[in-house]
Amino acid sequence: MTNNGPDPAAVSNPRRALVTGASAGIGAEFARQLAASGHALVLTARRADRLAALAAELKAAHGAQVDCITADLADPHAPAMLCDELARRDLAVDVLINNAGYGVPGSLISQPWQTHADFIQVLMTAPTELAWRLLPGMRERHYGRIVNLASLAGHVPAPAGHTLYAASKAYLIKFSQALALENRGRNVHVCALCPGFTRSEFHDVTGSRALVAQMPKWLWMPADRVVREGLGAVERGEAVYIPGRINRAIKALNKLLPDRLALRMAARQGRKFRVVDAPSLNPSP
Repeated sequence: MTNNGPDPAAVSNPRRALVTGASAGIGAEFARQLAASGHALVLTARRADRLAALAAELKAAHGAQVDCITADLADPHAPAMLCDELARRDLAVDVLINNAGYGVPGSLISQPWQTHADFIQVLMTAPTELAWRLLPGMRERHYGRIVNLASLAGHVPAPAGHTLYAASKAYLIKFSQALALENRGRNVHVCALCPGFTRSEFHDVTGSRALVAQMPKWLWMPADRVVREGLGAVERGEAVYIPGRINRAIKALNKLLPDRLALRMAARQGRKFRVVDAPSLNPSP
């Protein structure tokens, strides 16, 4: 079949992607790659100024249709308010990128409960609710893509510190698997993207930059590669995807080790990149 250029209907009515935590890091990279592939975008995060700057960049570079909605997903009402605003603007979402997230340094009891409650809301409850609210429209239109940003941490034993991080990522992995199976045959694909160490602002926010800077360079992947592989995986219909051969080897090795030995290794390695005791802070998703 001869390619005579883009379909005019697709240009005038492109697929629309909602990206949470879009103001920086992996979220911003998702926005850039989706805009480059012709998607319209809805960007959401807490930092309105950074959203506006990214929207201007994407419009200038790709002529993308970009809407920005400022929201704090730590607010239990935020997912509903976000979807209400989408409906008010008549913006149907075909692609959901549940990217918003951060880490809370320290042991469980080194932080006030509200810090942990906010974390659970942002990393577990909000992505689940957004999928629940947006999935019916995807099924009705017979097209949908959902990427839940999980982590290699969800596949391996959890070290001390950042107590809820690996647990939340393991939840997203299992949630994605079940959701993928529930929507099999409906052209709605769900994928838990599980990167390892990725070059982004994540470790600056958690206060662990000095620790992780000591990790070998070969363990790190650039954000653009993580996103590119993740978008390819969800399009292929992979329910769980770990980018990078080294990361996949780490997962495979941990499955072969006895639990006690794997946990001992996690404890030793975790000291190199996890803050176990930390003063209370107010992280920014």
